[in-house]
Amino acid sequence: MITPQKNKNRESIFMRTDALVTEKLCAAAQQLRRDVAEMMGAGCCPDAFSAADLLAALYFEKLRYDAKDPHWAERDRLILSKNAFAPLLYAALARAGFFPAEELSTWRQLESQLQGNPDMWLLPGVEATTGSPGQGLSIGLGLALGMRLDQKSSRVYVLLGGDELAEGQVWEAAMAAAGYQLDHLVAIVDCGCAADDLAAKWTAFGWHVIGIDGHDFPAILAAYDEAETVQDRPTVILASTVPGRGLPAERS
Repeated sequence: MITPQKNKNRESIFMRTDALVTEKLCAAAQQLRRDVAEMMGAGCCPDAFSAADLLAALYFEKLRYDAKDPHWAERDRLILSKNAFAPLLYAALARAGFFPAEELSTWRQLESQLQGNPDMWLLPGVEATTGSPGQGLSIGLGLALGMRLDQKSSRVYVLLGGDELAEGQVWEAAMAAAGYQLDHLVAIVDCGCAADDLAAKWTAFGWHVIGIDGHDFPAILAAYDEAETVQDRPTVILASTVPGRGLPAERS
């Protein structure tokens, strides 16, 4: 079990293919999937599993945070825009040490910290309360602007689902982020199997675009590192994923 209490370094691992790192992240992602399966039981939604590899790479290799000091001023921020991924986020926060993993069994129970939509006032490690589809990128935009004003080196990551790109609010935020040249803002889009026509759209809005296999850890880590080298524009990572990845009856 991987439970880092602190992850404050931003070490460059551009194009790393280290087998030990990949092995560690594979184990972490599988733990997240097991946690989600136990939380959701027979009502498992395949969409809740597709981003496990993307989140594992963030929490156990890339994000800067201190689980014992969730409000550490220099931390990176992750905004969860697609709330179908909420169980995955809860599992990642628990395994990262923000709260005991035993609390995962209280998901969606009365008086639990773990409700259907993440609540920043209830659960340490949640950076924003989200609900309606498409809100996350706007929140990330605001956080990134605030960090620039405060002269912080922190980065903002927003995890979206491909279905959210039908929301006009996403593209309004994308246009504004490019206009403000927010190179410390990274959108990660879990595209499912339909990412073909999205690269041209994001490029037209002024973003740096990276396309990856969302289950290939060396590619995921390389994309996160490449995003840190981009200047004067935000980055979007378009991740092709398989719904239900890791489940016995996986479907493509």
